[in-house]
Amino acid sequence: MPGLRRHAGVALGGCSRGYKIDSILISILLATTIGGVISLSAAAVFSFTLLSKVVERMVSLSVGIMLSTSLLHALPEAFESGADPRTLFATLLAGLLGFFMLEKLAILRHSHHHEHDGHHHSHGHDKREAGKAGWMILVGDGMHNFTDGILIAAAFLADPGLGLVTGVAIIAHEIPQEIGDFIVLLNAGFSRTRAYVYNLLCSLLAVAGGLLGYYTLEQASGLIPYVLVFASSGFIYIAVSDLMPQMQRRATMQETIPQVLLIAAGVCIVLFLTAHRH
Repeated sequence: MPGLRRHAGVALGGCSRGYKIDSILISILLATTIGGVISLSAAAVFSFTLLSKVVERMVSLSVGIMLSTSLLHALPEAFESGADPRTLFATLLAGLLGFFMLEKLAILRHSHHHEHDGHHHSHGHDKREAGKAGWMILVGDGMHNFTDGILIAAAFLADPGLGLVTGVAIIAHEIPQEIGDFIVLLNAGFSRTRAYVYNLLCSLLAVAGGLLGYYTLEQASGLIPYVLVFASSGFIYIAVSDLMPQMQRRATMQETIPQVLLIAAGVCIVLFLTAHRH
């Protein structure tokens, strides 16, 4: 990354230039913080006002968003980075198995808690199944936001103008993903306040990624493809293991047609908002 090293070398040449480095750090912090709040708030407004009454149906939209974000955007970006494909596939496998074990632990913890309570829980089974997806998507979203922070830092260090454009592009990219997250969390039984607060905490990981990228960019940039793959494994696992089985339980043609259309809509949203980044 010669552009990054050149910029850093100039910035260390004197007092006024040292201030320039500090201004870039401030720009990174502002971009990651404000960008996360803007995208999260926009997604919350849209989800809570327009989608809250049709959350179960909007699960299909979430599936389209998560699968297309992972398979058409994040994974291709990771494999085009030059990282070893075998290692990336190993990371994908480890991520899928890791989320499987996380789900197993959630099942065991729930079973142990209710083992002898004498209550019948069949009515709450679907809620518990959806609840697992809620916690897992927070993990995957946190990893994704962390990666975005690193990318924003890299762009600002290369060129402040590029950093600004990258930040705006990431906000546009995050809004549909955050809508998908809110849909999953509401479907999992989270209140609107809890869904917003937990998503906000996850969005702050972008700030941590920005700080890491600023101070250790050359080392951290090599981790970006693996973080992207791990985050993608979470989105894929949630969509295929938790959300799509919920959709399969509604197998009538009257339910299937809207599901297919909403999945396609989710794919189209991601393709439209990420097309300018390629």
